Amino acid sequence: AIGEWVMLEACREAQRWRELGLADVPVAVNLSANQFRAGVRDCVARALAYSGLPANRLELEVTESLVMGAADQVIASLRELKEMGLILSIDDFGTGYSSLSYLKRFPIDRLKIDRSFVCDITTNPDDAAITTAIIHLGHNLRLHVVAEGVETRQQWDFLREQGCDQAQGYWISKPLDSEALLEFLRSWQGGLPS
Repeated sequence: AIGEWVMLEACREAQRWRELGLADVPVAVNLSANQFRAGVRDCVARALAYSGLPANRLELEVTESLVMGAADQVIASLRELKEMGLILSIDDFGTGYSSLSYLKRFPIDRLKIDRSFVCDITTNPDDAAITTAIIHLGHNLRLHVVAEGVETRQQWDFLREQGCDQAQGYWISKPLDSEALLEFLRSWQGGLPS
């Protein structure tokens, strides 16, 4: 019930942003294994219908452990969600069990590199190597790559040099409530903090 409420509220808020002129801002919702087993497709369909949010403005994030659990069943469910027009991401990539043979079969759009690799990329050669490998793996699979937990300009400079597509983290902004987020998005010019 909580998962369904979160899905609905996220879609309603994203639709409100659209109505306020922020049409290109998607919203991401993390899915739990329980939501996935309970039939997430119907939950998403209800939230989209009720809110009026276009499907391509909703991103669903799943973890490696979830998608590797019952791979064939998960692949079928992900394909259903993808057919609805949603954005699909694997969250915290690199921290769970990954089968690369399954990874190529998942109908996903994005890999999100776990912050545990990002936090030391400028000082730890192993984290830098793993992060670089994930970026290249993602791009070779035609996926968009997002780095989580970016907190410094040096981290972003490294990630950008390696070809990372996007970053999220405190360097861009700390978590914001809805009204503060609207103000942030309205003032956003695509520039990043110094």
